[in-house]
Amino acid sequence: MTAPPSTTGARHVSLRGGVYADSVKLMQVSRDVGARDGVSAVLVAMATPLNLELAAGMGLAPDGDPAPDQLLVAIAATDDDVLAEAVAAVDAALAARERSTGPAQAIPARTIGAGLDALATDGPALAIVSVPGQYAVAEAADAIAAGRSVLVFSDGVPVEHEVALKRAAHDAGVLVMGPDCGTAIVSGVALGFANVVRRGPVGLVAASGTGAQQVSCLLDMAGVGVSHVLGVGGRDLSEAVGGLATLDALAALDADPATERVLLVSKPPAPSVAEAVRRAADGLSVPVRSAALSAETPDLTAAVEALLADLGAEVPQWPSRRGDGTAAGPGAVLKGLYSGGTLADEAMLLAAPVLGDIRSNTPLRPELDLGTDLSARGSVVIDFGDDALTAGRAHPMIDPTLRLEALAGVAASGEPAVLLMDVVLGHGADPDPAAALVPALTAAREAAETPLPVVVALIGTEADPQGWGRQADALAAAGAVVFASNAQATRHALDLLGAVS
Repeated sequence: MTAPPSTTGARHVSLRGGVYADSVKLMQVSRDVGARDGVSAVLVAMATPLNLELAAGMGLAPDGDPAPDQLLVAIAATDDDVLAEAVAAVDAALAARERSTGPAQAIPARTIGAGLDALATDGPALAIVSVPGQYAVAEAADAIAAGRSVLVFSDGVPVEHEVALKRAAHDAGVLVMGPDCGTAIVSGVALGFANVVRRGPVGLVAASGTGAQQVSCLLDMAGVGVSHVLGVGGRDLSEAVGGLATLDALAALDADPATERVLLVSKPPAPSVAEAVRRAADGLSVPVRSAALSAETPDLTAAVEALLADLGAEVPQWPSRRGDGTAAGPGAVLKGLYSGGTLADEAMLLAAPVLGDIRSNTPLRPELDLGTDLSARGSVVIDFGDDALTAGRAHPMIDPTLRLEALAGVAASGEPAVLLMDVVLGHGADPDPAAALVPALTAAREAAETPLPVVVALIGTEADPQGWGRQADALAAAGAVVFASNAQATRHALDLLGAVS
């Protein structure tokens, strides 16, 4: 998506049926076409309510009553020739996605069931579902019926359907990862948003994507690898789901010869479910340590350090980079702009005891909810990866637009603040997040009425495509203080505020 077009020039708005592409691919198409000379605005996206609202704001709303399973192509350009070339570029990009890489006569399967039927019995043991939530259940059910475990990347799946899928998977002796499972590593193969980490003896069961990434990256920095990272979906440890996939994942890792220790990572779980999982873990042969966040255990880095001690491994000095040493202005508050929900929760759990109430769109208590405008005076932490903000658009680890707008808003508010952010590297994430963030940080600090210190939790490894060190150096050169540990970043932000942590 690009900026709203001017009132002059040529425009194309169309809706296409029978075409689906995930939001990541469509965002890449929009970016590539939007970079063409003479193209002033592009939105290539499924016609969800959010995307229709975005198109209307660009002056490119379609006629009629679009359906969410239609593809919206909306382009504004300086003249008809540029517009025609832009439309052709969209068509070419979408055609390239559909083009089969197999024999010319091969017909690609359109469902999980059809695809598995076409495979030999020794085909893949894991299916991946990444379709709109209303279609995900049927596809996942096909995989389970075929005896395959399934990773459901899709969100928007009703909780009762999640429960039904996980019960069916348990009965079939397979595992459902998700829905809304963004991160997994299975036998060294990274799926979704995952980092390049070494293989080793630690298995992770994660009801948290960025939490799993933080833990696996810190382990890698300490020279310890992972056997598997089994994501189970953010709702799995809720009362409604009851830890169904967590219990199955723990059993699977207990039976895995390559796994010597297990770490359970999650946002704050339902207490009764946490107790049931603890009892099950006590009955396993492999030792299980919990890194489930709570007011009593708010620190993922501390959980990793405890696990390293269990393994007899040395706890390293976690990498960091010092920025320009900007001090906070008088009366400054914390402004946390996060892409990872678990990292946002960790920051709030660490900061709330010393700062008091923190407003959020994913608050620690319901009465602290920010509401739809995502703004408030005082300390605020926003999770831009929350489902309500990613419906119909790419995750902020890919598309930073909303977060960069919020960053400019912090600077323009006139409220003294310390800015706390995460930047998550790895497969699937922005190939160079510093490229967009550095100029935005520079502009925000120049525009702010008072000094604006910036603290960044940089989650990743040197082996990631983006390179932890390269990203850290670029962010530090822009004045940010950079930490590999989100807990350390949060505590540094509190120190800048003069709070005692």
